[in-house]
This record gives sequence, C-alpha cells and structure tokens, in this order.
Amino acid sequence: MIYTDLTKKALKLAYKYHKNDVDKGGSPYVYHLYHVASLMDSEYSVCVALLHDIVEFRHLTLKELQREFPFEITEAIRLLTSDDTLSYPDYVRRIKTSLLATKVKIEDLKHNLDLTRLNKVTKEDNIRKEKYEFALRVLESE
Repeated sequence: MIYTDLTKKALKLAYKYHKNDVDKGGSPYVYHLYHVASLMDSEYSVCVALLHDIVEFRHLTLKELQREFPFEITEAIRLLTSDDTLSYPDYVRRIKTSLLATKVKIEDLKHNLDLTRLNKVTKEDNIRKEKYEFALRVLESE
C-alpha cells in the first residue's frame, strides 16, 4: 500500500468508521477495504479503495469527505456509492465514466466474487455473484 499523509488519513477514517462492521462471512469489514487498497497503485486510488463504502454505509456524507479530500477522490466515491434512482446496469455504466472509480470497483468486485470468504453459499449469494460478474464484464470491456 502507498503511505502518504492523504492515504494515512483515509486509512484512519476507514478503520474508525468500519471497525465494527462485518462482511457477509462475518470477518471484519475493514479487511475487505485493506485488501482492495493493497492492490492500488496510486495515492488517490488507495484513498478511494479505503473509503469506497463509507458514504454508502452512512458513516460519513459526501460533503464531509469533500472537506478532507480532493475532488477526484470524492467524485470517484460519489460514483461508487449506489444510487436507488439508477438501475444496476446504469450504476455500473456511471462508474465507468471515471478511470479511478473503475479501477477500484474492478478490484472490489473481484474480492466480492471470492465466495470462499463466505461460511455458506446461499442462493442469494449466487444471484449476487451473477450481478457482480455482469458488472465486471462491463467495467473491463473497452
């Protein structure tokens, strides 16, 4: 992972706000964020990876993040935050408008597609897997 003042700030916020969250397998959610961040290759992509769910989980607002981080980071987080007014395909296409958001979402999806993280795979998990595979195909296409 890249350690700068900005990424350290994102790392601390990710831990502070997600430390009590767990993933679908019961593991601490911050492990997912750290995993995705460890695959990034720039300061901004590390920050986005660490913070990509902080607004969606309603831990912080986009406005609060905008006071602390550059526009490129907060715009990618905005694009990555699900929007109930958009269909899932439209949400994925919206992400694709940003190289930064796309880079993070691809690694996020790949990690979420690892069903070995789950204690038991359910029908809902397989449905979600198909949805994520669709998103990955769209984001990785030219």
